[in-house]
Amino acid sequence: MSQDARGDHLRVLGVNERDHPTLIVVPAWNEERNVGHTVSEILAARPEYDVVVIDDGSTDSTAAVARSAGAAVIQLPFNLGVGGAMRTGFTYALRHGYTRAIQVDADGQHNPADIDSVLEGLERADISIGARFAEVGDYDVKGPRRWAMIVLARVMSRVAGTKLTDATSGFRAAGPSAIAQYVRYYPAEYFGDTLDSLVAACHAGLTVTQVPVAMRPRMHGTSTQGTFGALVYLLRAVFALGLAVVRPHRAIGAVARTEEPA
Repeated sequence: MSQDARGDHLRVLGVNERDHPTLIVVPAWNEERNVGHTVSEILAARPEYDVVVIDDGSTDSTAAVARSAGAAVIQLPFNLGVGGAMRTGFTYALRHGYTRAIQVDADGQHNPADIDSVLEGLERADISIGARFAEVGDYDVKGPRRWAMIVLARVMSRVAGTKLTDATSGFRAAGPSAIAQYVRYYPAEYFGDTLDSLVAACHAGLTVTQVPVAMRPRMHGTSTQGTFGALVYLLRAVFALGLAVVRPHRAIGAVARTEEPA
């Protein structure tokens, strides 16, 4: 971790100094063209919330841009993937007394106007997912990628014991028990940050809900896939979910509710 992360950009706001114990975690890897606008938009919408950008080993100016926009920044020494970045964010949240943490992607697809709606889901569950394909917005995916999302949502609905339409959405919030759970176990494998993390949380006795949100187009860069890429996505997604379901997860839920990492 860089000296910036250990210094004033890894700042701790005391619980009594905050209006809200809510942390917005923005994982970012080489997002210098997007992250500044994303942070500024978040702070304009919810200035009372704290924002930390987890710079996941970027080789561009992501950290500097995020810092200039008003976020606290933790710089990881190399790329760990979304799972590693989010586990860092959850650890930060737990150690500094936040009781709600919500992931907002750096690319601008998650609308800050929906943050409170996703957080409101925590009033009835430990984990709240901002879901596409829930009759809000015009987000559309076709072909193998959509088939995979349908299969994943149906299987995860059975695992979670509630209807989910978007098991792979990264726009999700965690309450105090889920934050502690994710510090203990938050997988870094492909799809681990979305699928395996949900399966493990459900196995630990945590509850899941979803709220409808409208996703936006990525501001800069591209995340689109061709037909071959979509087929690979389908196969990898199904494999990842199958592995997550059959993998034995440690009984860490009860421990995570009461203990903080040393």
